[in-house]
Amino acid sequence: MVSIEPQHEGTLYQAVGGDATFRRLVAGFYRRVREDPVLRPLYPEEELDAAEERLGLFLIQYWGGPGTYSQQRGHPRLRMRHAPFAIGLAERDAWLRNMRDALDEIDLDPRYEVPVWEHLERAAHMMQNT
Repeated sequence: MVSIEPQHEGTLYQAVGGDATFRRLVAGFYRRVREDPVLRPLYPEEELDAAEERLGLFLIQYWGGPGTYSQQRGHPRLRMRHAPFAIGLAERDAWLRNMRDALDEIDLDPRYEVPVWEHLERAAHMMQNT
């Protein structure tokens, strides 16, 4: 039987365990967001689950997994999508702190943790708009 699912061999996505790993990372992050006094106000209650799903799909696609994010939402256009939210130093730093804790929690091999963290840092700085 031939698989119709794309193969993601040789990607960081595949090396770290695929969807499950990125979903654990994002779940850990949003668990923290729900308790964070700086970030929580940026997420209406009815948007939290959807935001978690979108970030998971984005990271999965970015690191070489299925292109579900783009199939559902088109081009990421991250700066445009975040423009309605005031993201200053406090928000950026809170995002990074919570993401760092979530990344530490999943305990990736340093060969993979370093590029993931570097990407997340760059993205956080890029999203800052105030």
